[in-house]
Amino acid sequence: MLNIAIAGVAGRMGRTLIQAVVNASQGDIRLTGAVQRPGSSLLGVDAGELAGVGRINVPVVASLDQADFDLLIDFTTIDSTLANLEYCLAHRKAMVVGTTGFSDSEKQLLTRAGDSISIVLAANMSVGMNLCFHLLKQMSEVLAVDSDIEIIETHHRYKVDSPSGTALRLGEVIAESLGRDLNEVAVYGREGIGEPRDRETIGFATIRGGDVVGDHTVLFASEGERVELTHKASSRMTFAKGAVRAAIWLSDKPPSCYDMQDVLGLSS
Repeated sequence: MLNIAIAGVAGRMGRTLIQAVVNASQGDIRLTGAVQRPGSSLLGVDAGELAGVGRINVPVVASLDQADFDLLIDFTTIDSTLANLEYCLAHRKAMVVGTTGFSDSEKQLLTRAGDSISIVLAANMSVGMNLCFHLLKQMSEVLAVDSDIEIIETHHRYKVDSPSGTALRLGEVIAESLGRDLNEVAVYGREGIGEPRDRETIGFATIRGGDVVGDHTVLFASEGERVELTHKASSRMTFAKGAVRAAIWLSDKPPSCYDMQDVLGLSS
């Protein structure tokens, strides 16, 4: 039996993750921990009732050491995730991390954690989006020769990191497949009068508004035609189901830092 704890259960994603774990069809996993920041008015509330799936006798607690778990699912904030990483390293707990916005040095901390614990780190847990990552490699190699490449992403008004972690990962996949360094070729927004577009660059456009869960489009625009790869998420449940799938897959894996391409068997 795989005992799962979820961090940040008061948020929309946290509640969706509770629903996904409780409703998972596999009989070998269960929710045993629901964590929210100290001082929250929700401490002591039953996690199932919080998420609208009925009482499950798992109270919301203020810290990880109050929960009995084998694996932590964390879609919180950068600071919270890094603090939780320290706890999981100290107690040899596995992690599935869907938090985005990490700096390169913070990503390295998470990657190095794979020397001691099993961890899945992914900018996007959606199965469909990860298939898009896989397809994008081939598309880039074929289309980039005479195409301008733009990445357009839209999220709800409360998302604080821009561009999204998924958009950046799309850019990384493209750059890696073309032998480019994204840090050198990325263009984040345009304004005023400038030089004609450099075909070697990868452009990003960020939109924030309303309650959009997450839309991403990669545009390959050449003379005479445009090819677009688009993924639209209409529910946070798609990310939650992917996280549960990652947790089950990770349960018997040795220490390492994996991603969803590994989980889905898409790694080249």
